[in-house]
Amino acid sequence: MNIVKERNNDTLNVTLEGRLDTNTAPELEKSLDNSIEGIKTININFENLTYVSSAGLRVLLIFHKKMTECKGTLYILKPTDEVMEVFDITGFSTFLNIKE
Repeated sequence: MNIVKERNNDTLNVTLEGRLDTNTAPELEKSLDNSIEGIKTININFENLTYVSSAGLRVLLIFHKKMTECKGTLYILKPTDEVMEVFDITGFSTFLNIKE
């Protein structure tokens, strides 16, 4: 998976490419953890993400909670149909902030 991050004041824009799975989820978690100090908004672009596993969902849940605790927001941008189906089946689409 490829992770591209860009900070703009208190907003962190993240673009993911590839698969968010058991092998790559720890990399995303570490990358976000190292970048969220002072951040109020995280935008994660899923446009080029082809797959998300339960390990990836776990990372999203962790950062959704972290952002909520600090009165911030995590946004999921442009999820593919395949990823959106996973969000719907797991119920994540009911609480994640998703912008298609």
